[in-house]
Amino acid sequence: MQSNAKIFVAGHRGMVGSAIVRTLQGAGYSNLLLRSRTELDLCSQREVETFFSQERPEYVFLAAARVGGIIANSNYKGEFIHDNLMIQNNIIHNSWIAGVTRLLFLGSTCIYPKFAPQPMKEEYLLTGSLEPTNDAYAIAKIAGIYQCRSYNLQYGTRYLSAMPNNLYGPNDNFDLETSHVLPAMIRKFHEAKQRGDVSVTIWGTGTPLREFLQVDDLAAACVFLMNLDDSRYDALLNDPVAPALINVGSGQEISIRDLALLVQDVVGFTGGLVFDTDKPDGTPRKLADSSRIHGLGWRHSVELRDGVAGAYRWYLENCAETVSPRL
Repeated sequence: MQSNAKIFVAGHRGMVGSAIVRTLQGAGYSNLLLRSRTELDLCSQREVETFFSQERPEYVFLAAARVGGIIANSNYKGEFIHDNLMIQNNIIHNSWIAGVTRLLFLGSTCIYPKFAPQPMKEEYLLTGSLEPTNDAYAIAKIAGIYQCRSYNLQYGTRYLSAMPNNLYGPNDNFDLETSHVLPAMIRKFHEAKQRGDVSVTIWGTGTPLREFLQVDDLAAACVFLMNLDDSRYDALLNDPVAPALINVGSGQEISIRDLALLVQDVVGFTGGLVFDTDKPDGTPRKLADSSRIHGLGWRHSVELRDGVAGAYRWYLENCAETVSPRL
């Protein structure tokens, strides 16, 4: 990408989109197309068509999505599948019409089967049943992968899908009903510390293993992929086993129990932990095989403890509210 290239970052106010914007601006890209939800409804076919016909972006980072943790994925399945399908379809289709040079579609490793062999390789897609708590979201993302592949085959587009593992960092969602596990823990431990609680309750058994990637590392990976030379980029698009699909992970795997202990230590909560085993664990293990992107020369730079400490600082500066002590 040239420094003056027209670049559309869809979802630029979200955690992933805002990190991509920070990374692009830090690298000297100045011609960014950014639209808030009030300025451009990505679920509206008419509005997206008008935007692309008028602006004609050269590159697209498709980071816009309806996302959430295990509660939100379980309770709002209709919204998750509808909104994500609408956003993806509108942007991918109009990118083709407008002649976008490259598009990077962001998904999630929840696309892989619940009991996929570990670590999860790109070719494991559609080899087994999905985790029921987030199957609607996963199916929408799988549809986006296949839309990119299908447009590449029929229309000669050059669209790539990147699947990060569990993300965290600045601009994360700390709402306890809709957030992912790590920001939820940060908030729960912080508020418990303020109230003087004797314990914090964690969903499930604490035994599932999760891999975490700091969002600025993902953003760096996205810009890295978009800037690959034609030979390596086209090799990804035409891979015979898993075309136009690449995992982005850190390899920083940790159990939910150990993650809770880490967050507890970072926050400074001195009480105990209680595990509510009546609540679901979700997928037993989610470790992405990132050998493909590692082979291209990218690796993460933010270690988990440093990233959690940074996420807590961001929470304190932007989200934390005073909580009344427990009487």
